[in-house]
Amino acid sequence: MLSKEKIERINELARKKKAEGLTEDEQNEQQALRQEYIKAFRGGMKHHIEGMKVVDPEGNDVTPEKLKQIQKAKGLHNRK
Repeated sequence: MLSKEKIERINELARKKKAEGLTEDEQNEQQALRQEYIKAFRGGMKHHIEGMKVVDPEGNDVTPEKLKQIQKAKGLHNRK
């Protein structure tokens, strides 16, 4: 997860880019912050998806086998 300060800096640079443009150093900083944000977002999304358990309307576990194997390796949902 990105710190509040870094997210504020991303937004600050975006506003400045629209208003007056960025220097080369600011463009590089913006790109680095964006990459860090994307990496954190993808990591959080992966963690969320790996923790999912899919259940059909009858209450049967229909989680894809590939996901069950990941959950088993991580000890999630009592997969054995």
